[in-house]
Amino acid sequence: MKHISIGLLGLALTLGHSSYAQNAPQMDLQRVKLSAGMHLIDTQVAATPEQRSIGLMFRKDMPTSEGMLFVFEQAAQQCFWMKNTVLPLSAAFVADDGTIVNLADMKPQTTDSHCSAQPVRYVLEMNQGWFAKKGIKAGFKLGGKPFETK
Repeated sequence: MKHISIGLLGLALTLGHSSYAQNAPQMDLQRVKLSAGMHLIDTQVAATPEQRSIGLMFRKDMPTSEGMLFVFEQAAQQCFWMKNTVLPLSAAFVADDGTIVNLADMKPQTTDSHCSAQPVRYVLEMNQGWFAKKGIKAGFKLGGKPFETK
């Protein structure tokens, strides 16, 4: 589960941080269950700037039905890259109601930027190809507590 899902701002926040310097994956994050139709996803939640900046980097593997949900304070264009991430990942940029705005396959250990097509508060990263194998495309609606209306 090694990946550096870092928004461009997140990189600046990470450069001087000790977790980043240790080259170790972050563990013990809160988890939340999401649904994609009949598929259940066990996600770790990256909700703080520090957690989001580290993301899945330095992970060597990730179980098929697991992912990481990045939660931002407000909707904005979110951009991710894969520096220090060895796992090939797919990112779903997700609106507040759980609708996938767009998807991006991301190549490991690159600084290529992958951005949301519109402002979003959520980004769900899964092993690359997971969404395609399940037939999940832009417009599909995810379920789970983060996307429930209040």
